Amino acid sequence: MADWGPVVIAVVLFVLLTPGLLFQLPGNTRIVEFSSMQTSGISILVHTVIYFCLITIFLIAIGVHIYTG
Repeated sequence: MADWGPVVIAVVLFVLLTPGLLFQLPGNTRIVEFSSMQTSGISILVHTVIYFCLITIFLIAIGVHIYTG
């Protein structure tokens, strides 16, 4: 059996936390901008930290597993 939990969680979080796609924290003109399709270095750093925290919580603390087969 293959464990697809880490793969699915990582892909979903990567898509949702792409800076400028859904939201950008911090934005260029405001604290939070929605669907700006622009990014900055500090925004990439903030989204990376958020991604790391969430993936750690979902995979290590909660232990999400999706088995196939």
